[in-house]
Amino acid sequence: MIRIRGSARPSLVYTLFFFGSLCLCLLFLENASGGAQLLQGTNAADATTTASAEAHPVLVELFTSEGCSSCPPADALLEKMDAYQPIAGAQLIVLSEHVDYWDHDGWKDPNSSSALTERQKSYEAVLRVNEPYTPQFIVDGSVELRQGDPQRVDNALKKAQAAAKIPVYIDELNVDAANPAVLRAHVRTGDNFDKHGANVYVALALDRVESQVLHGENGGRHLVHVAVVREITRVGKLPKGESFNQEVQLKLKPGEYPRNLRVIAFIQEDGPGAVLGAALRKPASKIENK
Repeated sequence: MIRIRGSARPSLVYTLFFFGSLCLCLLFLENASGGAQLLQGTNAADATTTASAEAHPVLVELFTSEGCSSCPPADALLEKMDAYQPIAGAQLIVLSEHVDYWDHDGWKDPNSSSALTERQKSYEAVLRVNEPYTPQFIVDGSVELRQGDPQRVDNALKKAQAAAKIPVYIDELNVDAANPAVLRAHVRTGDNFDKHGANVYVALALDRVESQVLHGENGGRHLVHVAVVREITRVGKLPKGESFNQEVQLKLKPGEYPRNLRVIAFIQEDGPGAVLGAALRKPASKIENK
């Protein structure tokens, strides 16, 4: 069921409506942009390594949990956005952010983080949301999508695609030869001509995660997630009229392999506010097994 912190859970009718709406979203994405042409779209492993000059990045955050029975359809929708890139001229850069307030309802999500719960909570006042809930989509830090309305999803993504963005580049991504537990990324941006200063963030995410849920509302289900955020780190400021150029070090956990990682850099106004630019890169294949 949909989880709303500090509120009564919604009725079964609303939950079924939500589930049905998200299913319509999946069908919408499969039939958008000419149907067959969409299903032949570029796979994320190839298209989203670096943003092309033609594609405008759009950051899509999904706050989710393995303990929420309404979340798997939203997870599947995020996976389709990532794999098929259904919006012409846009590069959808997705983040799956697992909150921890479901962890007391029978299943502890192994991907959950209190830091991601706090990130979702920080959006409350900005987006005028009374209580955090799952599943919740946020597009470019400024538009909240909650009911899975396929037309609203399409409109929000197209509007974000048309917005001017500050270029973001991840020029290099390599394992430190002297320390295999460190991933080095070189991040730079274009000049910030926006009215306000902003922050530069780097997210380290697991490319794909599969989980067998044993208990809770999804007990017995095999779940698949993409772009599962492990951490989001603020790496610097981007003042008005300036650019950013810096090497960033990301620590890997034991057993984490570059072949199953992706690095996302993005610029976001305080608030958190609007996302002004983003980029995605995966480690080169030559370091996959190191």
